[in-house]
Amino acid sequence: MSRIGNSPITVPQDVDVKIDGSKITVKGPKGTLEREIHKNITATLADNVITFTRIDDEPENRSLHGLTRSLVNNMIIGVKDEFKRELQINGVGYRAQKQGKKLVLNLGYSHPVEMEEPEGIAFDVPNPTTIIVRGIDKELVGQTAAVVRTKRPPEVYRGKGIKYAEEVIRRKEGKAGKK
Repeated sequence: MSRIGNSPITVPQDVDVKIDGSKITVKGPKGTLEREIHKNITATLADNVITFTRIDDEPENRSLHGLTRSLVNNMIIGVKDEFKRELQINGVGYRAQKQGKKLVLNLGYSHPVEMEEPEGIAFDVPNPTTIIVRGIDKELVGQTAAVVRTKRPPEVYRGKGIKYAEEVIRRKEGKAGKK
């Protein structure tokens, strides 16, 4: 039995949810999100409470049950509050700056790395070594932060590169530490 899928979602006052067959639209103060849910999962809205049911107990449908509930819950949280992902840059001369809708990264390459803001995503650069990725779609925020991180992933000997703020880099000893 899916514990996550069976728990109902209470819709906040300032969020509007419309269910049209297998399409769910969530509108809130920060924006609007739409999602197509799987045909084996049914969503029901009654008295500002969304419940999800599945057609049978097949393993695929059981896993889709909890997944669908989590995705819709993330949509509601996103249009109400917004998601953020913070990245930190470590390394001498490594820095970030924002130019219009572009994120310009100096990461030790012979050229600066430029990234455009995807639709629905905003980059904030409070200081040259911190990047904040903001948006209402949790998947898109996470994916965009991962793409920024791939421009210079942290290396294990000196810790240089772009890492998530909460990430801990396990450091290795160099050749000199072996003796």
